[in-house]
Amino acid sequence: MNLPMRLTNQFLIAMPTLRDPNFFHGVTYVCEHNANGAMGVMINRPLEIRMGDVLEQMKIPTELEALRRMPVFLGGPVQCERGFVLHQPLGKWRMTMPITDTFGVTSSRDILEAMAQGQGPEICLVALGYAGWGPGQLESELADNAWINVPADARVVFQTPPEQRWEAAAALTGVDIHRLSAHIGHA
Repeated sequence: MNLPMRLTNQFLIAMPTLRDPNFFHGVTYVCEHNANGAMGVMINRPLEIRMGDVLEQMKIPTELEALRRMPVFLGGPVQCERGFVLHQPLGKWRMTMPITDTFGVTSSRDILEAMAQGQGPEICLVALGYAGWGPGQLESELADNAWINVPADARVVFQTPPEQRWEAAAALTGVDIHRLSAHIGHA
């Protein structure tokens, strides 16, 4: 029996040959993958804005300076005006999609309000936009060697500096991404 590949809670690591500017040297955390397609958030594209800018625009006050300085990431090219919070623990927010028993992605205002009051998730990454694939599209891109995938590691998402996440995620596969040939094919 040939079961379909499920990539939920995995990293998609852009191969060095992937030249699409949206994903070049990108690492995408896959939040959901099923027969209808896939949705993920890029974790290594910090924007020029900070959480203080986002909270101010949303008229959510906070006294927490560390939160104000927190970077905001470009999560992908789809719905760039919409925010997504990858977080641990899972918590109970209005629009949370559980990814694992302890990891979720939330897109509702209540999580930002809780964060502003110091009552949000213990660790999180905030992104604007997401990456999305239609049915079979991601599988096709994997077959074309655009990506490599590996089970996600929270240390890469939350502890590794953004500029090192591409290499760190690839290292989880046991390879040095810089040594991969640009001429990978199929046997």
